[in-house]
Amino acid sequence: MLTQTAAPSRDETRLRVRIWLAFFAVYVLWGSTYLSIRIAVSLVPPLFAAGIRFTIAGLALYLWCRLRDVPTPSRLQWRNLSILGALMFLAAYGGLFWAEKTLPSGLASILVATIPLWTALWEILVFKRQRARVSVLAGIGLGLAGVVTLASDSTTGGVALLPCLAILGSEIAWSFGTVITTMMALPSSKAMSAAAQMLTGGVMLLVCSLAIRETPPFPHFSLRAVAAIAYLIVAGSLIAFTAFQWLLTRMPSTTVTSYAYVNPVVALAIGHWLGGEAFGARMGFGSALVLASTIALLRNQTKPALRTTA
Repeated sequence: MLTQTAAPSRDETRLRVRIWLAFFAVYVLWGSTYLSIRIAVSLVPPLFAAGIRFTIAGLALYLWCRLRDVPTPSRLQWRNLSILGALMFLAAYGGLFWAEKTLPSGLASILVATIPLWTALWEILVFKRQRARVSVLAGIGLGLAGVVTLASDSTTGGVALLPCLAILGSEIAWSFGTVITTMMALPSSKAMSAAAQMLTGGVMLLVCSLAIRETPPFPHFSLRAVAAIAYLIVAGSLIAFTAFQWLLTRMPSTTVTSYAYVNPVVALAIGHWLGGEAFGARMGFGSALVLASTIALLRNQTKPALRTTA
C-alpha cells in the first residue's frame, strides 16, 4: 500500500524559494565580485576604490540598523571594531584590491580561499585552540602546495610573486581578525558589528589613499568604474551579506560556509568567460589543491571561521 506524503504548504514553498535565492546570492554574487574588483581597480586607484565601497556600504548598513533601533556600539566596542576594521578591511581588502591590478580575478579568488588554512595555523601554533591532527596538517600541506603552484603559473605572466604575497598577507590578517573576534567585546547584533567594521575600515582605506596621494584632488570616475563599485556595494556588501546573515539563522553553519569553496569556482568561470582570463592546466591543478585544502579544513572545524563580506 502506497503512502502519500503531504504536499508542502505555501509557507514551506516560499521558505524554500527564499533559501535558494539566498544561496544564489552567497554563491554567485559573492563569487562575481572578484571580476568587479578587477574592473574597478583598472579604472580607479585600489585603496580609493576599496575605501569608497566599504564606507558607503558600512554607512548604509549602519543607518539601516539604527532605523531598526539596534543600539549603537559602546566606546570599548568601537575600539575593538576599529581594530577589526583595520585587520579585516584596511589590511585584507587593501591588499586584495591592490593585487587585482595584476592578478586575474579567478586566481585572486583561489588565494582568498586559503583563509581556513591560515585560521588553522593561528589556532594551532599561536592560540592553541586546535590540536595538530594529521587531517588538519594534510589540509594545510595541500593548501601550501596549491599556493606555490598558482604563484608560478605561466598564464599570469611568469612568477606573480608580489601580488600573490599581498593577497596571502591580506588573508593572514583577515584570519587573525576572525580568531581574535571571540576574545573581544562586540555588539550583539551581527549586522551592527559588520556595519561598524566596514565603516571604520572603509574610512581607514580612504585616509591611506589620501596619505599616499593615490588620487588627484578631484578624481574622475568613468561610468564603467561607477557601475563596478556600485555592484560591489549593492551586490557584494549588502545583498549577499544580508542573505548570508539570514541563512545563518536557518541553516547549519557548515552548510552556509560551503561558499568558501563555491565562490572560487564561480569566480574562475566568470573571469574566464566574461573577463577573458586565461585558465591553464597549472592553474587548474593549483586551484584543485587549494579547494581540496579548504574543504578538508572546513570539515575539521567545529566552528568554521566565517567571512562576513566579499
